[in-house]
Amino acid sequence: MLSRWIFNRSGASGFGNVAVVAFLAVQALDGVLTYVGLATLGSHMEGNPVVASLMLAFGTGPGLTGAKLVAGVLGIALHLTGVHRLVALLTAIYLGAAILPWTALLLMAG
Repeated sequence: MLSRWIFNRSGASGFGNVAVVAFLAVQALDGVLTYVGLATLGSHMEGNPVVASLMLAFGTGPGLTGAKLVAGVLGIALHLTGVHRLVALLTAIYLGAAILPWTALLLMAG
């Protein structure tokens, strides 16, 4: 029942537009906070092993930028297929799992 609600497809909507813009903003903010956090607290702080591997292979900036660009493109693809509730859910998850922790860590370090 919950998956049917989350994956329900809809056409163009104001909600969908707000959701995808919020998703992209959260991705950009996560990228900036991650970059600042890694510079401040050390490169061992990245919790996502895929992103950590990209940063190890290509450097912090390029690896992180690449990961955020892929996430943004996938979010836009979800938006274009009309899965707006999933985009909104992913935005909320990123807020709770990435933005708030990085913000708290940086506030404690500063």
